[in-house]
Amino acid sequence: MSDRRNFIKKAALGSIGISTIMSCGEVVEKNQDDNLDNSVKPNKKPVIISTWNHGLPANEETWKQLKKGNSPLDAIESGMKIPEGDPKVRSVGYGGFPDREGKVTLDACIMDHNSNCGSVSFLQGIKHPISVAKKVLQNTPHVMLSGKGALQFALSEGFVEENLLTAEAEKDWKKWLEESKYKPVINMENHDTISMLMVDGEGNLSGGCTTSGAAWKMHGRVGDSPIIGAGLFLDNEVGAAAATGLGEAVIRTAGSAMVVELMRQGKSPYDACKEIVERIYNKHKNHKDMEYLQVGFIAINKNGEHAGYSLRSGFNYAICDEEKGNRMEDAQFKMSWDN
Repeated sequence: MSDRRNFIKKAALGSIGISTIMSCGEVVEKNQDDNLDNSVKPNKKPVIISTWNHGLPANEETWKQLKKGNSPLDAIESGMKIPEGDPKVRSVGYGGFPDREGKVTLDACIMDHNSNCGSVSFLQGIKHPISVAKKVLQNTPHVMLSGKGALQFALSEGFVEENLLTAEAEKDWKKWLEESKYKPVINMENHDTISMLMVDGEGNLSGGCTTSGAAWKMHGRVGDSPIIGAGLFLDNEVGAAAATGLGEAVIRTAGSAMVVELMRQGKSPYDACKEIVERIYNKHKNHKDMEYLQVGFIAINKNGEHAGYSLRSGFNYAICDEEKGNRMEDAQFKMSWDN
């Protein structure tokens, strides 16, 4: 009799368990169908998106590091060090165009799914600013270090100071000095910045930016790339966004943070990027910068949906995932350079 009672009791408990699981599944489906909350089912397959064609080798290395089991921040750092150390990439790290005094100054930031951030701006003499930014995140109570303070910190962490002005970049700088006319060259010869966003295998977001900034800028100028909320922003409950183009325009509109906020309101990555580009256009259409203004955004949400959109034609970005591999996509845009 005792055995029979135990059997009936276990059977009843099992039925309750099965009913509970089925009910949870039905609730999830209803919430998704009726869009009852703003949360998005996390993507469990890694997706990496990076700006410009130098995003391809960066994505490849980042993907390799993820597959080895390294942390998302370590993977992003490894990937972004590829263009930083490539002298042929003229707007990131070593080999980047200098400022008007012939000095290569670098900006970078990195951010994890817990909203921990590290950033360096106006850093000179260190080949891999993304690595210094990660050290700021890990080893200081601060978000950003700048200029001589950033260099001092980097040296204390074991980084080696070196000359980042290549012979090719110096030659271009001396040619520019013949007329010394400042006009940002963005999206044509000077594909500025690499920004990277990632959803990892746990469904968490992270991202980074690194750049040598606008060619021939004033000494001391800092763009949007190291500024959390301008060049890069993420909220692990929603999505992530990053910018490329004229940093002043992105800073004026807190561009990446605004893209993420629009995704929080339910917009797709594409619609969020497009709306902020339109906002930047409306604020700058009568501005002195409009002649050469180019701004682009990439964005990704928690379920791995991604997009890019730019003010003018020519912006592209690299995507890497398990389904289609590593490839380039052209961003939609508002206008061509002829307009």
